[in-house]
Amino acid sequence: MDIYNFWLKALKSTEIIRPRVHGLLSNQDTQVPYIMLSESSINLGDTVVRKGEVVVEKPALVLPPASPQLEGFEFAVDENFKQDAFVNFLLVRGVTLPSMKYNNTTNSLEVFDGDLAKAVGHYGNLLQRQENVTTGLITGPEDGWQFSVLVYICSQVARHAERDIRNLLKDIKESR
Repeated sequence: MDIYNFWLKALKSTEIIRPRVHGLLSNQDTQVPYIMLSESSINLGDTVVRKGEVVVEKPALVLPPASPQLEGFEFAVDENFKQDAFVNFLLVRGVTLPSMKYNNTTNSLEVFDGDLAKAVGHYGNLLQRQENVTTGLITGPEDGWQFSVLVYICSQVARHAERDIRNLLKDIKESR
């Protein structure tokens, strides 16, 4: 499958079950933990559970040209794939990411014994019992998990952008 098809598949099938409550921090880097659930393509009826976090670098009002840095996303959909090609792919489609650094770290990869709906219920209940408001719960395709995580991160950036800009301006005024 090529980049275009992975991207379309992720856009169509990524679902943000439980977004993080807190917005991104405007004065420091933000750790955005997530649990990514996917139907297993190997063990039918089971769910692949990928736990990780993306560190979104502190935003700045003076930004370099629109060239986000994506690290740790394992974009190995084919041997000719390059990060710049992916950024260009998004730009051609009118998708731009803020010029920040997005560093993904996968902390664990495991298989949940049960289908996707059962896994969603299990991890949703677990996060609720822990009163965890920082970890997002998302579902998406196993073979394009990176794209689903990016969709999730972009939704978090967009969701809090207005408030984050106000906070940045407030911080600048107070530092004078």
